[in-house]
Amino acid sequence: MFAATAKGVTGLGFSTVCLPFLALTVGLKEALPLVIIPSISSNLVVMRQAGRLGETLTRFWPMLLTTLPGLVMGLWFLTIIDGRIAGGILGSVLLLWCAFAYAKPDFRLSVTWERRLGPVSGFLTGVTNGVTGSQVMPSMPYLMALHLDRNLFLQAINCSFTLSSMIMALGLGKLGLFTVDAVFVSVLGTVCAFVGLSMGERVRRKLSQDAFRLALILMLVAMAIGLIFRAI
Repeated sequence: MFAATAKGVTGLGFSTVCLPFLALTVGLKEALPLVIIPSISSNLVVMRQAGRLGETLTRFWPMLLTTLPGLVMGLWFLTIIDGRIAGGILGSVLLLWCAFAYAKPDFRLSVTWERRLGPVSGFLTGVTNGVTGSQVMPSMPYLMALHLDRNLFLQAINCSFTLSSMIMALGLGKLGLFTVDAVFVSVLGTVCAFVGLSMGERVRRKLSQDAFRLALILMLVAMAIGLIFRAI
């Protein structure tokens, strides 16, 4: 419920907030199938609230499409490199981006660079997701640099999250981690997530655009610190 409340306020961060708590009690491998159903469900709820799905798919389909081969390559990289060290490096880069985004709030990508960097952003996001489990880098900085309307931003980033989570769900199924007990607990978690999303969404409606951007940066800082501590 706590993780979903954070998700309701900022539109991201459910798995990142939820997984550490579950990993401390049942272990990371066992925690992943418990999170995947409420994670996808919370993404879909935020996408429904945000609307503008057709506009998002028309504008950002290159970024979304290239996420899939990137994720496959990232999972392959995971077999040959240490995912925790890669996550620590990612967290450090993410902290630098947050400092830059806070110091330069008016930084904006031109239309030309938006088109050029969209597929690159999607592919690299898939790679980093496969290696570290993080779904926000570099798609989040890329979308923030476009200064999108809040709802369009939420729709775009949650489309990316949902695609990645569905691929991850297929992988967990092939590994035999989706047991009957895991699905039962995950569905119960989804009920709690809906309550948290409702509370967080009420807060988000009251935030100004600047306050919403600051909330995003703070959430990214928390994610970055978590990745760095996992690597230590």
